[in-house]
Amino acid sequence: MSIQGLTARKGLVDMADDGGAQALKKTLGPWSITAMGIGAIVGAGIFVLTGTAAARYAGPAVMLSFVLGGVACAFVGLCYAELAAMLPVCGSSYSYTYATLGEVFAWIVGWDLILEYAAGAATVAVGWSGYAVSLLGQAGIALPPRLAAAPGADVALPDGSHAAGLVNLPAAGIVLAITALLAVGTTESSRFNNAMVAVKLAVVALFVGFGAFSLDPAHWHPFLPPNDGAFGHFGASGVLRGASVVFFAFIGFDAVSTAAGEAKRPQRDMPIGILGSLLVCTLLYVAVAAVLTGLVPFAELNVADPIARGVDAIGRAWLSLPVKLGALAGLTTVMLVLLYGQSRIFTTMARDGLLPEIFGRLHPRFKTPLVSQFAIGAAVAAVAALVPIDVLGEMVSIGTLLAFGLVCFAVVRLRRTDPEAERPFRCPAVPVLPGLGILCCLVLMAGLPLLTWARLVVWLGIGFAVYFGYGRRHSRLREGGAG
Repeated sequence: MSIQGLTARKGLVDMADDGGAQALKKTLGPWSITAMGIGAIVGAGIFVLTGTAAARYAGPAVMLSFVLGGVACAFVGLCYAELAAMLPVCGSSYSYTYATLGEVFAWIVGWDLILEYAAGAATVAVGWSGYAVSLLGQAGIALPPRLAAAPGADVALPDGSHAAGLVNLPAAGIVLAITALLAVGTTESSRFNNAMVAVKLAVVALFVGFGAFSLDPAHWHPFLPPNDGAFGHFGASGVLRGASVVFFAFIGFDAVSTAAGEAKRPQRDMPIGILGSLLVCTLLYVAVAAVLTGLVPFAELNVADPIARGVDAIGRAWLSLPVKLGALAGLTTVMLVLLYGQSRIFTTMARDGLLPEIFGRLHPRFKTPLVSQFAIGAAVAAVAALVPIDVLGEMVSIGTLLAFGLVCFAVVRLRRTDPEAERPFRCPAVPVLPGLGILCCLVLMAGLPLLTWARLVVWLGIGFAVYFGYGRRHSRLREGGAG
C-alpha cells in the first residue's frame, strides 16, 4: 500500500485541526528554519548535563562528546526532514512510524516517547531545582539541602558534613505548577517563545564571554583523563558514554524537521536549516564545555546547576543573578514543551485506540486532555522528586536514540516499498546516510551502562503487555479493517 493510502486509512490529521489536514503557507527560508532550530536545541542539556558528563565520564574531553552527538543528529535530522515533508501529520516519530512501519513499531516508538518525555521533563526539573536553590541561597533563603535532593544522594550540609537526600521538593513543585497551567489551557505564544530563545542565547553569550577571561587552562590537563579500568569512566570509552548522555542536549532538533511543509524551497532550505542549527548549537555547546571545565575542575561539576557553579568561579557578583535567572527561564520553557508534548503523544495514542479512551478526551471547558495532563504531571513530579539526575539523563538518551534509529529505518524502507511517493524533500545518499544514522544511534546506545539497557527492556516489556492486553484489541486501525 502507498504511504498516502495508509495515511488516509488511518485518518491521521493534526490534532490541532480536526477538520482535516490543511495546506501550510510556505513562508520559511533557510535562516528562519536555522533560527527555529537554535531556539529548540539550546536548552536543558547545556544548563544541566554538561557538568555531569564531564565529572563522571569524559572530563574536559566532553567537548568531543558534543561533537559526536551533533554528527549523529545530522544524519537523523535529514531522515526526519524527508518524513516530515511527506506525511501530512503532526511532527512526531510516533505518527511517522505508524504510517510507514505499522502499528507494532509505532507502539514501540510511542511507548518509548512516553519514557523519553517523562524522563526529559524530570531531568530538567532536577536541574531547575538546582538553579532555584542556588538563587534562593543568594537571597538569604536556605532550603534544607536534604529536601532538594533525591533519596540517597550525597548532600553537603551547611556545617560541612554530608548526609543522604530525602526528596527533591522544588523539582516536584515546578512540574506540578506547569502541569496545572497546561491543564487549564495555557500555551506558549510565538512572542513569548522568541523572548525565551533570546534570553537563553544571551545567558550562553554572557557565560562564554566573561568566563573566557577567567578560566585556568591548567584545569584542562589532562584533556582526556585516563580510563580507570571501567568502561565509560574516562578515556575513549568515557567520551563515548559522555556523548550518549549529552545526546539529551540535541533532542530539540526534531522540531526543525516539522517545518518542512512550510519551507519555501525544502530541497535547499531543510538541509541548511537542520545542518546549520546543529552546527551553531554544537559550537555553542563546545564553547560552554570548554569554558566550564576551564573555570571549575571537572571532578567538581557533578551537580544539578553546573553553569551556576561556573558563574560563581568567574567572581563577578553582578553576573550571577542574570545568568541563573536566564537558566531558570530557559529550563521552565523546556519543561512546558516536554510536558505538553508528552500529553499530545499520549492523547494521540488514545485516539488511535492503543490507550484507554479517557486519556484522549478533552475537557469541555478548557479543551485540554485533562486526565492525560494530570496523570503525566503526577508521574513526572514523582520521578523528579525521587530519581537522581544522572539516571534520568541516561534514560532520556537511550529512549531518544531508539526512536531516532527507527525513523532512519523508516526512510530506507519507504524508498523500497513506495519509491514513487511525492517527496518534497529527499534525504541524500539513501541508504548510506540513514544507515550511518542507525549506526550512530546504536553506537551511542552501546555507550550507555547495562543497567540503563535493563531499565529500557523492562519498560518495553511493560509496554508490550499493555499493547497486547489492551491496545491491539481496541486499535482504531484494526477496527477499520486496515490491520
